Amino acid sequence: MGHHILILGGTTEARALAAALAKTTHRVVLSLAGRTRAPMAQPVPTRIGGFGGAAGLARALRAEGFDLLIDATHPFATRISDNAAKAALETGIPAFALRRPPWERQPGDLWTCVGTMREAVAALGDTPRRVLLAIGRQEAALFEEAPHHAYLVRSVDPVIPPLTLPDVRYILATGPFDEAEEHALLVTHRIDRIVAKNSGGDATYGKIAAARALKIPVILVERSSEAGLPTVGTVPEALARIDHVLAPGRKRGV
Repeated sequence: MGHHILILGGTTEARALAAALAKTTHRVVLSLAGRTRAPMAQPVPTRIGGFGGAAGLARALRAEGFDLLIDATHPFATRISDNAAKAALETGIPAFALRRPPWERQPGDLWTCVGTMREAVAALGDTPRRVLLAIGRQEAALFEEAPHHAYLVRSVDPVIPPLTLPDVRYILATGPFDEAEEHALLVTHRIDRIVAKNSGGDATYGKIAAARALKIPVILVERSSEAGLPTVGTVPEALARIDHVLAPGRKRGV
């Protein structure tokens, strides 16, 4: 029999890792936060909802006999990542993070890098712009502080309540988005600024490449520092680390 593995998911990488592990003897549970109203089908048993902080996650790890915890959440899901690191430390259960590398600036990119979404609001400036908000829905309300811009908000689920802005439109869409699609979107809506998170990966890179080609400035919110777990960047690296961590004879927490 294999080991019992808990994956904290919600990303493309988490689903791919779960699919790979489904072909092994390991028993895998994929945990989703439940923020998306209609998550896609997953290749392993799935639980929905939070654990109740680090202490609740630690209780679940012990009660359900997990041998390994993998944090494969979104690079900006800092709270659950912090809880994962604390729960692993409390329980002594091995843990690591699967985190796609951030995007790197390329020649021609017109990036303004900021540390928070509030800084992104300020970085839009006083001159009215036509802005693509490609940040999801949770922090979209912060842009009500800059009502002189026209906004196109793209998210997986509706922004509720709607933003109280004089000029705002919404697009409901789920990636991946390729460069050609993003180029057409930016031209059709006459976008002259993009606000995005430096999420990394290929699924949403299209807007970055299209902005480079169209010479559109991008305000990019950078990631905060990692919560402290060892980190790998790809699914093959994660599978290799699983084999290493769960190798026969290794002690828990090593």
